Amino acid sequence: MLETKFKIALLLTVLFLASLPVMGILKGTFPPPEEPLPLSQDVSPPGVSSSGAPVNETPVKEEVVLIPAGFFLRGTNAGGYDEQPERRIYLDAYLIDRYEATNHQYQAFVVATGHRKAAPPSRYAKNLSRMRGANQPVTYVSWDDADAYCRWNGKRLPTEAEWEKAMRGVDGRLWPWGNDPDPLASNWGSARDGFEVTAPVGSLKQDVSPFGVADGSGNVMEWVADWYAEDAYRYPSDRNPQGPDHGVYKVLRGGGYTSAGADVRITSRSRMVPDFRDETIGFRCVSSGEEVGKGRSPMKG
Repeated sequence: MLETKFKIALLLTVLFLASLPVMGILKGTFPPPEEPLPLSQDVSPPGVSSSGAPVNETPVKEEVVLIPAGFFLRGTNAGGYDEQPERRIYLDAYLIDRYEATNHQYQAFVVATGHRKAAPPSRYAKNLSRMRGANQPVTYVSWDDADAYCRWNGKRLPTEAEWEKAMRGVDGRLWPWGNDPDPLASNWGSARDGFEVTAPVGSLKQDVSPFGVADGSGNVMEWVADWYAEDAYRYPSDRNPQGPDHGVYKVLRGGGYTSAGADVRITSRSRMVPDFRDETIGFRCVSSGEEVGKGRSPMKG
């Protein structure tokens, strides 16, 4: 009898000890402490004060650049598998925003449409307080947010090919300024460029393409229209390629303020699920067709 009681007690002890991890999982863990945010940041959208007025900087003008019809070299054989092969691609003429969409511009869209604000999924965002300037690129926007903004503005997101030609020109260069990397030429993973987070658009004067389009190499990565496919460049499509008709990930192009190394190369391709939002991701828009045919001015006041 004593032996039976001992076995029962031992079994209950083992069961109790085995249940402790399960109890911990069911109970959950405490979330990390949130960085305190001033009251004005709790109630104000990016780029505006608590009264709804822009912060103390003059918003940059919305400018567009005409990219003429013609061929350019897409991809590089010196890059990763998804950047190959190099191929001459023909694109019709189009207009692309000179700068990434800014906090001020995106807030006008939010006010006009009631679309959700550009904000992180939770309030825990380490650099949020330093990235709210009117002329800093808008961040914490999903692909759908970016697409909705461009459509509201009478535009659309660029295709991968349109983005690459606008940033690279037609001579096959790997960076907007040429073929040699320069860690101080764009706002990327080094505070030596003068910016610890995103810079006001157009701040880095070397990070400008032969066409005059700014911040392709740094500042924020940018959503484009295409679905991502690792072998997309291996299918013949030499005129106005649109990319795959479906996929899991959307393509991101360009480097961000945390990027380093090959990520800053203009031919580099990144990918992310469309509903992802992050402080390193923004966008710009393009227009084509009738707008270009009408000879629309390359500057919009």
